[in-house]
Amino acid sequence: MRTIGIMNRVLKELFRDKRTLALMFVAPILVMLLMSVIFNTNASTDVSVGTVSVSQKLNKEMGGIKHVTVKSYDTKQDAKKALNDEKVDAIIKKNGNNYSLTYANTDSTKTATVKLAFKNVLTATSISQLKSALKQSTKATVKLQAQLQALQKQQTAASAMTGSVTAAKQNAAKQATAAKAQSTNHATKSTSQSTPKITNHYVYGDKDTGYFAKMLPILMGFFVFFFVFLISGMALLKERTTGTLDRLLATPVKRSSIVFGYMLSYGVLAVIQTIVIVLTTVWLLGIEVVGSMASVVVINLILALVALAFGILLSTFANSEFQMMQFIPLVIIPQVFFSGIIPLDSMADWVKAISYIIPLKYSGEAVNDIIMRGTSIWNLGFDISILLIFLVGLTILNVIGLKRYRKV
Repeated sequence: MRTIGIMNRVLKELFRDKRTLALMFVAPILVMLLMSVIFNTNASTDVSVGTVSVSQKLNKEMGGIKHVTVKSYDTKQDAKKALNDEKVDAIIKKNGNNYSLTYANTDSTKTATVKLAFKNVLTATSISQLKSALKQSTKATVKLQAQLQALQKQQTAASAMTGSVTAAKQNAAKQATAAKAQSTNHATKSTSQSTPKITNHYVYGDKDTGYFAKMLPILMGFFVFFFVFLISGMALLKERTTGTLDRLLATPVKRSSIVFGYMLSYGVLAVIQTIVIVLTTVWLLGIEVVGSMASVVVINLILALVALAFGILLSTFANSEFQMMQFIPLVIIPQVFFSGIIPLDSMADWVKAISYIIPLKYSGEAVNDIIMRGTSIWNLGFDISILLIFLVGLTILNVIGLKRYRKV
């Protein structure tokens, strides 16, 4: 009976807490719907290919493949510029009968898609050439048969001369054999000439570079965001539940001073944690960094400060550690979906629009550009500006949010 009594008391407390009930039942539904939208609309990858000195027929066949866009360039320098500017994912250049393929390789999925599409086009072209060679061989055989029939008619007319007939038959047989050999050699020669040599080049990494190389810079930022968000939110919540924050708010200290004090104190821990995560990711996992390591650390430090401000803000809306943990599905999981780990190219516009309010999207793009393309941090002003706007906006909301707890 005592067990039943304890159960009834706990259930009554839970049902009184409307926020906890909403997070328990509504949050999973929202996450599942979000996953359905993300994965159902992202079954394929769109790629853009630049071509140089490639025949119009091959360009047309490549462009006819679904999710493949072909752009023709006059020179290889123009194509390389487009590759560096991320306008194309790969370059195909024809050198005589051979082909040279250059891949950005920042996304192994797009690299594999380009390889498969080009292989299919070459196979179709080879089959077409083989059919043409066989057609010519067939025409030659038909012509030869007509000549043989004409010879046979001449042989019948001169049947009185048996020896001459026999010699004529042997001569006709020799001509038939020679013609067949010639047609076979022509078909073989056409087939061997139609098999080009393909050379692959990679701007980032090599042929063994997998999709994890694209995920790793974003995962690095995710772990920085997640742990800083969780630690800062839990710590401030503990300050509030133990009464420390209430006593501090009872003093004449400004709310802005309190917010900045907490952010600076936890910011020191966030800096150390960020440096540890970045260095561990780069050195322990062996990721190739084309750009500056210092730039990678700076971008992730800004993201850590955004996560710090975000965690402090959400802690003002939670009444317990349990509720703070329940914010994770609503705040952290969307960060993963819209950060760039899952390509957004083929998604609907309204789905893409959600990614613009996700801080991890901007840090992920910036770190990817530094690591994979060697972009200078001075050329990442847009992404850094957006992260700073997030930081300033969340800090202001934190100052305003403390007003609800000030009793004087």
